[in-house]
Amino acid sequence: MSNYKFSVVIEKDSDGYFAFCPELQGCYTQGETYEEVIENIKDAIHLHVEDRIENGEVVPQVDSVSITLMEIAV
Repeated sequence: MSNYKFSVVIEKDSDGYFAFCPELQGCYTQGETYEEVIENIKDAIHLHVEDRIENGEVVPQVDSVSITLMEIAV
């Protein structure tokens, strides 16, 4: 068993929470609470990585992640 680290972006809106993993295209989920979306994205990443391994695909990894929130006036 191998351990992997992935970045996860979590956004909150009026419907709850949305989470995605930028390294794994198409790996996203939602939840009504923060705790629910965290569990859901863990499951989604696990399934995504298992599928990649079973298909002999590379599991992408990044060395570091930087994220910021910017306000832009237009």
